[in-house]
Amino acid sequence: MKALPPARLWPVLLPVLALAGCSGGSSNALDPAGPGARRIAGLWWLLFWISVVVFVIVLTLLGWAVLRRKRGGAVHGGDATGFVVVMGVVLPFLVLVGTYAAGLSDLGSLREPPAAAAGPAPVTVDVVGHQWWWEVRYPGTGAVTANEIHIPVGTPVQVRLSTDDVLHSFWVPELMPKTDLIAGRTNTTWIRADRPGDFRGLCAEYCGMQHANMEFVVVAQPAPEYDAWLVRTAAPAPAPANAAAQRGLQVFEQVGCASCHTIRGTAANGKVGPDLSAIGSRWSIGAGAAPNTPGSMGGWIANSQTLKPGNAMPPQPVPATDLPDVIAYLQSLK
Repeated sequence: MKALPPARLWPVLLPVLALAGCSGGSSNALDPAGPGARRIAGLWWLLFWISVVVFVIVLTLLGWAVLRRKRGGAVHGGDATGFVVVMGVVLPFLVLVGTYAAGLSDLGSLREPPAAAAGPAPVTVDVVGHQWWWEVRYPGTGAVTANEIHIPVGTPVQVRLSTDDVLHSFWVPELMPKTDLIAGRTNTTWIRADRPGDFRGLCAEYCGMQHANMEFVVVAQPAPEYDAWLVRTAAPAPAPANAAAQRGLQVFEQVGCASCHTIRGTAANGKVGPDLSAIGSRWSIGAGAAPNTPGSMGGWIANSQTLKPGNAMPPQPVPATDLPDVIAYLQSLK
């Protein structure tokens, strides 16, 4: 079979590339849902339109020169120093100074907390980066989760960022700019969501072999829903609802899972891995490595290295006959 020449491939490739950019699950920094991302998007559009104007001017002058030459027009032989100075020095200088000033203004604004939409008190969230997942704590409430951050709509949220190992970078394109997590210090950023929704976040600094599978989601909820979620998340995990879930809890505590994970209200009090008190309601397993389904959870428990090679969780010695009960119990934790 003959390969198509490159010139004939473009009509096929261009629609495919265009459709690939329309993925519904992707983040879009140019569709801001909060004041931080809106400032970044505004600066991007400013630079974009400046580039468009410069591009049009250059093409116009180039086209004019080509047409003049083809028509045999006389070539002006005078001194062009003034034109070069204005168009090549003064104008670029003014554009660069203007964009630099706009960037500094946005940088200063991003350091300050955004105004509340309806006057509620700000919320503080502590986020710790691990290889390769995100630990999320709500100080003063006892609520702990992983790889998802719930916030009330319209409320400024202070995010205090630290890392347990290497350098990470916290980024929610539709809500805020990137902020680094640096060993030995705590960095602070602010976010505010102006509309309800789930906003994808990711690590924007290479942090190891599973850097691409270090995602999280910010869930912006109306204040009553957020308050109910916070109370539910801070409470002990629900008791097993049936015999299968009860056996699953017993196996979980016996095979060693409890030495690394916490399930509030049980004997499981490990601090190495994520808190699993509400694992059944989370959006994914392994910080975006797999969907949160019984099948994926079974594969993760048996040997998480097949789904996320290099993560800190070794294969678990859970008997095949007991694995469905463990899955049933964990899926019930909501």
